[in-house]
Parts: sequence; C-alpha cells; structure tokens
Amino acid sequence: MTHRTLLAAVAAVAVSATSATAQDVIRIGTEGAYPPWNFTDASGELVGFEMDLARALCERMDATCEFVAQDWDGIIPALINGRYDAIMAGMSINDERRERISFSHGYATTPGYLVAPEGSPLLEVEPLQTVEDVQAVLGDIVVGVQVATIHQAFVSDVLEDIDVRLYDTQDLLNLDLMAGRVDAALADASAWQAFFATPEGEDFAYFGPPMNGEFHPVFGEGVGVGLRQADTELLARFNEAICGMQNDGSMTTLAEEWFGFDSSLPCPE
Repeated sequence: MTHRTLLAAVAAVAVSATSATAQDVIRIGTEGAYPPWNFTDASGELVGFEMDLARALCERMDATCEFVAQDWDGIIPALINGRYDAIMAGMSINDERRERISFSHGYATTPGYLVAPEGSPLLEVEPLQTVEDVQAVLGDIVVGVQVATIHQAFVSDVLEDIDVRLYDTQDLLNLDLMAGRVDAALADASAWQAFFATPEGEDFAYFGPPMNGEFHPVFGEGVGVGLRQADTELLARFNEAICGMQNDGSMTTLAEEWFGFDSSLPCPE
C-alpha cells in the first residue's frame, strides 16, 4: 500500500467513525420554559416530562441525547437549519407545521383551557360548548396567549375581532394575567396546573370547554417529536421507540409521574 493510499484509507475510516458517532448522538431542541413538559430547574438544568422521555427513547434507540435550549418562536427554523436533530417541546402536531417539518407518532396530549381570575364575570357565563360560544364571550375582552402556539392560532386565526396580546413565554403571560393586563388567557392544561400550584395561581380558575382536536382541528393531534422532512430513518427510529414505550406501559407511567394523570396516546394500529 502506497503512502497516499494509506492516508486515504485512514481518512475513510475517520469519516465512517464520525458518521457513526453522529448517528449515536441525537440533539434535542427544547424550550425549557413550559412545565411540566420541559423547564429549567433552580440549578439551570433542563428537566421535565420530555427530558425524561427523550432519555428513555434514546436508550431504546441505542443513542445518547444532548439537549439544546431554544426560544419557542425560533424552534422550527433552528431545526431546519441544523442546530439540532429533533424537537421535543410540547409541540402539537398539526397540518400547518407539517408543511415545514415531519412528526413522529403522538406521545401525549392535554387540552387547552381559558383561565380568568376568581371573581371575574367570565366564570359566571353559561357553559361554553362551541367555537361560536367562545367567540361571543371573548369578543369584548383582552386575551393573552404565548406566541407561535396553537393557542395563538386559535384566537388570532379562527376567532375574529379578538383583542390578543402575545407573550414569548408562559411565565410572562402568567405575570400579565396576575397584574390584570389581560382579562383571560389561553394555554395548555399542563401549563395551568403548574401555575395553579403556586401561591399566586390559587386565585385563578378555568372557564370554557376543553380545547383539543375534537373541539377544533387547529389544536392538532397531540404532541410529537418534530423532525426535518428528509430525516426519514430517524423518524422511523423514534416511532419504533415511542410505540415500544406505549405498548409496554412505560409511557403511561412517565405521564402519570409528571402530569398526575395518563396523558399518553396509543400507538397507531
């Protein structure tokens, strides 16, 4: 073997090893500000249902997870641009997002709810059941939602003439709700559970119907892993691992640990 051939062979082995290593490490993009799905603890560590789920899925895929914190409104562009390989950030599966990325099977779902302070006349309104009912009640008030969420899509695109204020994070939305700068807010039930568990959240309550894909299609088909459309092999690996956890009950166990109830979804037949 000539010196040049030897160098070429060594380079080929190095490239092969690099590729194998890259496949064994899966970078997960997450917001880190959406408890209990994903959030940052007092020590600055990313924790939550999806962090534990990601580790369990990566173990089943014989891979190692690396977490990357990313602001919510840039989370899909950063995936497409290669900052990480997958999104696990409480992201609901819907047709609008499918135009840009692919999704795994759904692994969990919780409905959206409207919240207002105790004593608000909104809590005294007759039970709301339809989109038209909600439209009528919200037409004359200020509603807060987190930006680039299905909740924003509902109040901004589905409802008409609603006064909407947008917030970068759920925490900022909660602060304005407490300060009375919005009359009501719409967010996921899991986010509200975390808020209600705080001393400040004790003075607020749900009103209106649970909002999921059955209430209106904009709320999607549950939460799944977001992936680049070209990454079909990685998609298949995630789907196999998700179905494995759903079928052996470990997804239910993890969901009950973090949500207090079984929010998991069955694997498609």
